Amino acid sequence: MRIRLSKIEDISNVMVIIEEAKQYLASQNINQWQNGYPNTEQVEQDILKEESYVVVNDENQIMATSMFTSNPEPTYKIIDGNWSIDETEVYGVIHRMAIKKEFRKFGLATFMFHEFHLQLLEKNIKSLKIDTHEENTGMQSLLRKLGYKYCGIIYTNYNAKRFAFEKVVV
Repeated sequence: MRIRLSKIEDISNVMVIIEEAKQYLASQNINQWQNGYPNTEQVEQDILKEESYVVVNDENQIMATSMFTSNPEPTYKIIDGNWSIDETEVYGVIHRMAIKKEFRKFGLATFMFHEFHLQLLEKNIKSLKIDTHEENTGMQSLLRKLGYKYCGIIYTNYNAKRFAFEKVVV
């Protein structure tokens, strides 16, 4: 198993994983990703900016996907709470993490977080920030297990409330 940058030809497989994740969230009565986001255009933008990643197995089958960047997240400028690392410093951001249905519970999310932490350490970037829906207790539980600290509430650019977490990695 390895992580790599996504390619344009991966879009259809990435979208299958995202659609499965949307269905899973809906089945859990979590109103996250139920408004047409993320969509193909967003994934394509992520790929073109080299911010989309996939985890592949030995057969090169895509098992999981995530967006990861060290560019600032505009919606993180205003938080009802406090970040550990000042917003003016460079930090990592994760969005749109999803695992293919048949590979859930294999530790792929933990694997991706670990790989992204390593990338930040190589660049001497101090922290990784992420937000999730207030009802997405599965992601919140994983974040706490991985040492992330709840920092407060942010609002997306479409005014959706999200719980914000951060981990200092250096």
